[in-house]
This record gives sequence, structure tokens and C-alpha cells, in this order.
Amino acid sequence: MRLLIMSDTHLPKRAKELPAPLVAEIPRADVVLHAGDWVDTATLDLLESRSRRLVGVHGNNDGPALRARLPEVAYADLGGLRFGVVHETGAAQGREARCAARFPGLDVLVFGHSHIPWDTTAATGLRLLNPGSPTDRRRQPYRTYMTATVTDGRLGAVELHRLPTG
Repeated sequence: MRLLIMSDTHLPKRAKELPAPLVAEIPRADVVLHAGDWVDTATLDLLESRSRRLVGVHGNNDGPALRARLPEVAYADLGGLRFGVVHETGAAQGREARCAARFPGLDVLVFGHSHIPWDTTAATGLRLLNPGSPTDRRRQPYRTYMTATVTDGRLGAVELHRLPTG
């Protein structure tokens, strides 16, 4: 199972559209995960129409129209792993322990908000993934998203993709 993981698209405030390399990944993915801050419903509509399966949540910059269509936290069983998706997880310090306590039944937690890519594992085995942002790099050198695979109940091939600048 191939996963496409993104967050913090912030359209049309940070960019007019999703970057072409990211859009090209959508039909290759069995599941698209989006960890919030869509900002516009057009991006949600696009991903819903082009994804085989979409798992998404709303973020702090998402208004009533998106909040009506998306939960604050989403859960999905994917290839034998229990995934959770949430926008905010709080400060970086103590994140692993805090998320492991908040989401004890998960294998993988996808989150966003910071625009800073993150890939760590809590002492409990919970894997935490933040794909960064494909449209707003903030203090990072690149705009980013992630892909991953799930095979036989194992998460593998987690890859952070850097998008061209400009």
C-alpha cells in the first residue's frame, strides 16, 4: 500500500495551486493523508476527486466550511497498522511522550501545523510523521511532502520529498 502524506497546503494564501510533483503523486497513492490547514475547500474537493481514499482533518486555519466536512482527529486502519491524523501536537519538546499518552492505540500519527518535517518514534513504538508543507517552507530550506509504504503490517519506505524552489 502506497501512502501520500501532506499538510499545511494553505491554498490560495501560500500558493495558487498544489505543486505539480505533488499532484502527480495523487493517482499513485492508495491513500492520501492530509493533516490540516487546507484553507480552501477547492483543495479538499480536488483531493477527494482524485484520491482512491482520502483521510484528512481540519487545522487551525480552516474555516467553518472545512470544519463541517473534516474531523479534528481521523483514524484509519491501513494495511494492518492503526493510523491517526491530527493537525496540532504542541511543542516539539516532549512531543513523543505526549502523543503516545494521547493516542495509545496507534502505530503511526501523522501531524502538521509547524511546517517542519518530523520523523521520530516514541518509546512506546508510536511513529510520528510530519510531512512539512508543500507550499510554505517557513524556516525550512525546502517545501516538502512524504510518501510511505505499508507492507504486511509494517511501515516502510518513508521518504521526505523536497520540492523545487520557486
